[in-house]
Amino acid sequence: MAITEVDLKGALAGLTQSELDQWFDQSFDRKMAEREAAHTPSLAIIATKGTMDMAYPPFILASTAAALGWDVSIFFTFYGLELLKKDLDLNVTPIGNPAMPMKMPFGPQWFQGINWNMPNALINNMPGFEGMTKGLFNKTLKNKGVASISELREICAETDVKMVACQMTVDLFGYDQNEFIPEVNEWIGATSFLPVAASSDVTLFV
Repeated sequence: MAITEVDLKGALAGLTQSELDQWFDQSFDRKMAEREAAHTPSLAIIATKGTMDMAYPPFILASTAAALGWDVSIFFTFYGLELLKKDLDLNVTPIGNPAMPMKMPFGPQWFQGINWNMPNALINNMPGFEGMTKGLFNKTLKNKGVASISELREICAETDVKMVACQMTVDLFGYDQNEFIPEVNEWIGATSFLPVAASSDVTLFV
């Protein structure tokens, strides 16, 4: 049987101030718990990098959050647009990235555990060094069973991650929309994405 407003007022009328305070606190806590349980977390990611190593963070975070039931949006802008190309040709370079470990994905474990500190002078002057780095990085990923960028991107599409392209950057770089995968949800500018970022529970700039 539903409790009417009159019934509620009558029940509260006989309570002391301390009992009223306790009742309101309990009611508030219950309502907040119900609201929290019904809330779907949301994540907004701004992806700005177009290298292979920097492609992993947005796709891993997005696919993981989507698997947990979150609402996820990724805004690809500037070099991050490379991650939405039909033909992925992402490179990786240790130049200007001193934190990148240079390890070999082959040989005995003691050999694979060595960190090879490559001088910038050698990296800059050795022909094909970046191509070799890309090959070694891909081999390491395969050895460790890490999904490729293409696979992670497909997972994001399948789990309803909203992948949004920055139209201003498309125009700036003279891209054609046909160069990009059909799973791009929208072609918008920063003005349209900022409200999404502002209302999200978590917003990340990668």
